[in-house]
Amino acid sequence: MTFLITGATRGIGAGTARAAAGYGANVVVTGTSEAAGKLVADEIRVDGGEATFVACDVRDPDQVDALVAATVDAYGGIDVLHNNAGVNETAISPQVSLADMSVETFDQVLAVNLRGAWLCAKYALPHLRLSKRNPSIINTGSTGAFTAFPNCVAYGAAKGGLRLLTKNLALELASSGIRVNSIVPGLTETEMVAGYMSAAEDSAAMMQAMTGTHLVPRLGRPEEIAELVCFLASDRTLFVNGVEWLIDGGALAWRGTR
Repeated sequence: MTFLITGATRGIGAGTARAAAGYGANVVVTGTSEAAGKLVADEIRVDGGEATFVACDVRDPDQVDALVAATVDAYGGIDVLHNNAGVNETAISPQVSLADMSVETFDQVLAVNLRGAWLCAKYALPHLRLSKRNPSIINTGSTGAFTAFPNCVAYGAAKGGLRLLTKNLALELASSGIRVNSIVPGLTETEMVAGYMSAAEDSAAMMQAMTGTHLVPRLGRPEEIAELVCFLASDRTLFVNGVEWLIDGGALAWRGTR
């Protein structure tokens, strides 16, 4: 089985790459940081797995097309597309309110989180249709698609769009035998979350407020999220399609702070 994982140079994507390789999959690690991506792929190979790094900015159709071609050249096809690349506006600019945010920042957040997932699905589709190994697309959603968070106007809009992209692709691709699901992590120990927290006026208070909504009283871990991705890609979930699978420590079971 071959996994193509975007945003795999760190965080959930890197965790998924390691987990998938541990289960015997061929893994294509992709992202914009060549140094970080090659490090993830090298670590997987040192551990006995099979991985290749291909640089790609998912906002660029030509780069996405080249990424898919490189994946097929390396491993003969694509069985699982994990659309994990994502960015929050706080990583782009300190100006994140409606009044202050630039059009360019808003567009960049939507281009990475939503348009990038659509582009990757579009270019991977012909190869997913040829797969005989339970082909699927797994999108990384967010609890920010279900409820509002501070400094997430663009991110929440993008992830909200990804919810419906998942459902519409599940409907459209069902006749091709391709399942489309999404995972919905709570706040997880990733560089993106760390950057989001550090952008707050009071980082400690923000961390307490955010983790205080988790009924499991901590941040999630990338390796925990990765196990869910691998489960949804497996033949144990053939009757799971068009689903948003929460892995949020119980945050959306209620909306309060303990």
